[in-house]
Amino acid sequence: MITMITLRLGRIRGPVVNTRSHNIVLSAHHRPKLRTTHTMSSSTQGKFVPVVPRPSATVIVVNSRNEILLVHRNPKSTAFANAHVFPGGNYDKKQDDGQGLPFTAIRELFEESGLLLVHPSGSKIPSNAELDAAREAIHAQKRLFRDFLSQHNLKPYVEGLLPFTRWITPAPLPKRFDTRFYVTFLDEARPAGFSSGDKQERLPTPDGGQEVIEARFLHPAKALEEFYAQRISLFPPQLYLLKTLAEVLQGTQNTVEQRDRVRILSQGAFGRMVINPRALQDAAAQAEGFSVLTYEGDETRGGSPGRRHRSRVRFGQGGAATQILLERNFDIFTEIEEHAFSQPAKL
Repeated sequence: MITMITLRLGRIRGPVVNTRSHNIVLSAHHRPKLRTTHTMSSSTQGKFVPVVPRPSATVIVVNSRNEILLVHRNPKSTAFANAHVFPGGNYDKKQDDGQGLPFTAIRELFEESGLLLVHPSGSKIPSNAELDAAREAIHAQKRLFRDFLSQHNLKPYVEGLLPFTRWITPAPLPKRFDTRFYVTFLDEARPAGFSSGDKQERLPTPDGGQEVIEARFLHPAKALEEFYAQRISLFPPQLYLLKTLAEVLQGTQNTVEQRDRVRILSQGAFGRMVINPRALQDAAAQAEGFSVLTYEGDETRGGSPGRRHRSRVRFGQGGAATQILLERNFDIFTEIEEHAFSQPAKL
């Protein structure tokens, strides 16, 4: 049996919002700044040396209504300002050494959102106060996440994380990340064995000045609608995966058939895709104010003639994407050309 604990969201910070509309406030989490400057090494006499991307993990949390947890960054934030992203963060050698990126994903999900995905042991569940204190101590590097789990005889539910592509930040950027995306379904992680009921929920403690102003469960189709109406901001990986899931998770009731289709993607060529976005010079697109990012499998990146796997992106002030048009003219279940995708070593 699997335990999912929902508690005070957001590292003990953030104003309370309306939970009936599925809005949940989260607190700040350090995100990379996106800039267009290059990092050079003096030892290479001015030659551009790409920064080694940092391993990271991100969780796409799907609830029983086919809604996905999206974190809304503060418009004044210096990183991903005003964007909606999935919960996640960097591999931490101190916290995650020897555990792997699925462990990182579960730790980051706990720190950022208060969701704890673990196997119960039959022992008493930690109190809300203990969970709050643990999350704060883990974030401050005063306690190891694995020690907290061990103390309470809990095991991370790593098998509940379904690999769902891997994205690597383009080389010209000074801060780069090698990010594994995972999908998890909350209705498959129902808590059990607790006399207090199936799920515990607590609201965050109000605190101004946080970098993340809220989070909410939003259907992927609705998230795309809000993005196209310029009510929310997304980055290309988030739009790519939201669009993919919107095609699978139709309707407002999550079904076994839908989960099976997501598993098929995860276990097949789609889940193994490693995407390295690369700029393509396109005069026609540039004349319309778009930049073109190509992905592996595009006709310019090892794919068959006529194969499209790219995004046209229009950037606004601060580098935020105001419009993203995904071009993908092949079936992701049956027509992915795996030979066009690189396979970096696993962490």
